[in-house]
Amino acid sequence: MSGAEKKTRRNGKAACALLLATSVFALLRPAQAYAQVTELRGEVSESAILDDQQRKTRQLSLANAQDQTAQAGATSQSTAPTPAYQPASPGAVQDDDTGPATGSIFDPPEATDDPFADTPVPPPRPSSATQGPADQDEAAETRAAETQAAATTATMDDEDTAETDQDPINSRAVTIDSADRQPLDPGAERVEAIEGRNRRAEDDPFAATGIKLGSFVIRPTLEQGLRASSNADLSSEGKPALLSETTLRFNAISDWRENSAVVDGYGTFLKTLSGDEVEEARGRVDGTLNVDFDNDLRAIARLGYEAAPESASSPVVIEGTVEQPVRQTIDGSLAVEKDAGKMRFALTGAVEHDIYGDARLSTGGTLSQKDRDSTLYTATLRTGYEISPAITPFTEVEIGRRVYDLRVDSNGFERSSTRLGVRAGAELDLGEKLAGEFSAGWLREAIDDDRLSAISGATVNADLRWSPERGTTIGLTGQTTVEGTTTANESGTILYSGRLTGEREIRANLTGNAALGVDWRDYIGSDGHDLMLSAEAGLTWWLNRYAGLTTRARTEKQISNLEGRDYTAHSIFVGVTLQP
Repeated sequence: MSGAEKKTRRNGKAACALLLATSVFALLRPAQAYAQVTELRGEVSESAILDDQQRKTRQLSLANAQDQTAQAGATSQSTAPTPAYQPASPGAVQDDDTGPATGSIFDPPEATDDPFADTPVPPPRPSSATQGPADQDEAAETRAAETQAAATTATMDDEDTAETDQDPINSRAVTIDSADRQPLDPGAERVEAIEGRNRRAEDDPFAATGIKLGSFVIRPTLEQGLRASSNADLSSEGKPALLSETTLRFNAISDWRENSAVVDGYGTFLKTLSGDEVEEARGRVDGTLNVDFDNDLRAIARLGYEAAPESASSPVVIEGTVEQPVRQTIDGSLAVEKDAGKMRFALTGAVEHDIYGDARLSTGGTLSQKDRDSTLYTATLRTGYEISPAITPFTEVEIGRRVYDLRVDSNGFERSSTRLGVRAGAELDLGEKLAGEFSAGWLREAIDDDRLSAISGATVNADLRWSPERGTTIGLTGQTTVEGTTTANESGTILYSGRLTGEREIRANLTGNAALGVDWRDYIGSDGHDLMLSAEAGLTWWLNRYAGLTTRARTEKQISNLEGRDYTAHSIFVGVTLQP
């Protein structure tokens, strides 16, 4: 083998060794893990990926715009031609970057468009030896622009991060266990048992719950007990007795959305167990309907019925009776009220019809009382002015006609009469503290028979309720009533009645009540008069919501300047009260 061939073989072995070493060096070069390059760590939500892509797109657009600006500025500054390179020392030659490849392994790799290439080939960096002053300035400006773009990109990254955190739509992805640390919905939390919850205290824990019947709530009360009285029939010759007393009361209130209706009633039955024989039943029921119309217009309708034996203290005295006649009263009214600014107008029409039963005589017969039956028709016009929401003064004018069923009574008198009255008063409305009205005036009834004097006199009416403190109620009522008669040569009487009542809730299950009463009866055409005084006090101790013990004591006395009309009566009641 010649020397030239040996030299060629040694050169080939050296080239192979160099290629092998280069390959090993490339394999040993440190490289980042693919997961770190792609930033795939943990759970990544779609919103986070979309935010990252949008941010990178904005950064790339900003960088391209800055590069184009920098290149345009550099091109405008380097308009002069670049001078030819002059080597500074002999033998120095210009780098030939565009020379053809020699096939050596040290030749720079050629650019390729292969999309499957592992690593993109960077463009060859020009040698500083071939750069002129203009090229160097352009390179410096390019580096400055890149530094500014990097700073701007970092600022935008911070702003994008803050916007992403604040944006409710493109919010930052949460961690896997963040859902476990979120507070529960208050409606989904565990609640206490019904028995252990703190229930709101009732205002009146012993009040009747009532019975739901259609659109009404009915609250009945049954009272049963014994009453011991020193004067069982409240007469001047009355005797003591022990009586069984049963009273049923009820209240019904509508549950309507706009209008309202209220029904109240009571019934009492007395039966002697020992002593003076007394057996009587009395009762009353009242209904009220309130209807509201448009333009501050409303209507109030009332209807009532009462049945009770006539009291022994009645001004009409029937000689030789063993039982007083039963008086039945049917009354009704319709009122229309209108508010016009501060003015208040009301027109009320009322009808009252009295029916008297026969009186039982001691001789065994009966005495008819039909000549006492009568009907009273009245119309009242009220005009008021609201000084303030609490006080409204008013005036009233009343006209009416009383018509007897029999034009001439058993004594030959025509008892029908014409009625005329005027009143002035005020309405009070201070909420729960004080409410009601009072008035005073004059009333006159002219009887058709000229032989009988007209019934006339002052009138006083009141209905007030005052609550000085919670659980205490004071009531004051006053009424003036014209009482007719069939006694010969007598026109009738005027009865003035007043009641002062008080109710106190001593404890939640203990209620006390008291009442004082004064009545004055004036006989028209004579100097006769009656004075009646009464006082009553009672207690109710509730064992539970449905049952209680009741006791009350009462005393009353009548003083008259007429013969045979004085009496005194004392009584004590003990019983049980039941309510559903």
